[in-house]
Amino acid sequence: MSKALAGENKMGTMPMTKLILTMSLPAMFSMTIMAMYNVVDSIFISNYDMDGFTAVSLAYPLQLLLIAASVGTAVGVNSLVSRKLGEKEQEQANDAATHGLFTCLFTYAFFLLLGLFAVRPFMNAFSSNPRVVEAGVSYFTCVLCLSLFATVQIMIEKTLQATGNMIYPMLFQLLGAVINIIFDPLLIFGIGIFPEMGVLGAAVATVFGQFCGMLFSVLVMFKKSHRVQISFKGFRPKASVLKSIYAVGFPSIIMQSIGAVMMLGLNAIFQAYDSVISVVIFGIYFKLQSFVFMPCFGLNQGVMPIIGYNYGAHNQKRLYAALRKGIIIALIIMSIGVILMWTIPDVLLSMFGNEDSFTDVDPQTLMIEGEKAFRIISLCFLPAAAGILFTTLFQAVGKGLRSLMMSFCRQLILLLPIAFILSLNFGVGAAWYAFPIAELGSLIIATLLFINLVKTDFKKLK
Repeated sequence: MSKALAGENKMGTMPMTKLILTMSLPAMFSMTIMAMYNVVDSIFISNYDMDGFTAVSLAYPLQLLLIAASVGTAVGVNSLVSRKLGEKEQEQANDAATHGLFTCLFTYAFFLLLGLFAVRPFMNAFSSNPRVVEAGVSYFTCVLCLSLFATVQIMIEKTLQATGNMIYPMLFQLLGAVINIIFDPLLIFGIGIFPEMGVLGAAVATVFGQFCGMLFSVLVMFKKSHRVQISFKGFRPKASVLKSIYAVGFPSIIMQSIGAVMMLGLNAIFQAYDSVISVVIFGIYFKLQSFVFMPCFGLNQGVMPIIGYNYGAHNQKRLYAALRKGIIIALIIMSIGVILMWTIPDVLLSMFGNEDSFTDVDPQTLMIEGEKAFRIISLCFLPAAAGILFTTLFQAVGKGLRSLMMSFCRQLILLLPIAFILSLNFGVGAAWYAFPIAELGSLIIATLLFINLVKTDFKKLK
C-alpha cells in the first residue's frame, strides 16, 4: 500500500520539470517509434507501388477513425482514472479501468462492420483507378476487420498511464512497432521464405505487430500489480461510469475524427482539380509530420495525468506549472520540425517512391511542389504546440467539449473553407496556406477558453 501511495504522490510532490520528463519521455519515445514505423511502412509501399501509396493516402481517414475511436475512449478512461486517484477513490478508479476495457467490444464491432462493408464503396468514391481501388480495399479491409488488437492495447496503455506508469505503455508500442518494421519489407517485397504480398503485406505486418503488442499488454495488465486493478468478477456495466467516460471520451473521439474529415475534405478539393500530385504530397506530409506531432502527443500522455491528478487534488499552482512547462517542451519539439521542413524538404521527399514505382506522378514536379508545400504547412507547427497543450488541459479536467470546440474551429470551420477559398482564387497550391492560418485562429480560441476556465473553475482550486 505504501508503494502505491508513494507512486501516486509523485504527481503532487515531484519537481515539475523532472516529473513531466519522467512521465513523458517513455511515451514520447514510443510515439516517435510509432511515427517511424508509420513512415517506414509508407516508404516501403511507395517504393513498391506508388498507386498503393496513393490508395493508402486516400483511405487513411478510415484508419484515423479507428485511432480516434480507440484513443478517444481511452482518453476518457484516463481522465476518469487519474481524477479518482487524485481524489483517493481507489475502488472507483478500478471500476473505471474495468469499464474501459469493456468498451473495447463496442469499438471493435463498429469497425468490423466498416471493414466488411464500407471500404470498397469508399475507395470507389475517391478514385477511378482500379489499381488504386484494389490496393486500398486489400489494405484497409485487413486493418479494420482485425482492429480489436489495437483497440485493446490502446485502452490498457491509457489506463496504466493514468496511474503514472509510462514504461509498460512504451514497451507495448515499441514491441508492436519493431515487429511491424521487421515484417514490412519481408511481406511487401517477398524476401526469403515470405510471399510477395505488396500492399496487403504491409497491412498484415501492421496487424501482426498490433496483435503482439496487445498480447503483451494483456499479460502485463492481469499478471502484474498496478495502482488500478481490472476485474470482471461480478462486473455489471454502470451507466453512470460509462457516462463519465464518454463525457470526456466522446468529444475526444469527435475531435480526433475531425482529422479524418479534414483529410477527406482536402482530398476532395484536390480531386476537384484532378491534382493527383497534391494527394501524394499531402499523403507524404501527413506521414512525415507525425515525427513532430507524435512526440507532442507523447508529451500529452505524460502531462494529462499530472494535470488531472492535481486538479482532483485542488492544487492550482502545480496544474499551471504542468501546463506552462508542457507548452515550452512542445515548442522546442515543433521548432525542430520547422527547421527540418525548411532546410531539407528535398531529402524528406526523396525517401518516397522511385523511378519504377511512379506512374501518374512526375517525380520532378513532385519535388518542386512538395518543397513549397512543406515550407508553407510547417508554419503551423509553433501555434499548434500551445494549442495541443491547451487541448490536453481541457481533457484532463473533464472539459472535453472545449477541446471539441477548438478542433472544430481549426479543422472544419477554419481550415477547409479557407483551403477551398484559396484554391478557388489562387490555384490548388495556395490551399497549403490554410494550415498556418487555421492554427493561429485555433490558438486564439483556445486562449479565450482557457481564460474563461481560469476565471471560473480554477478559482476554486488552492
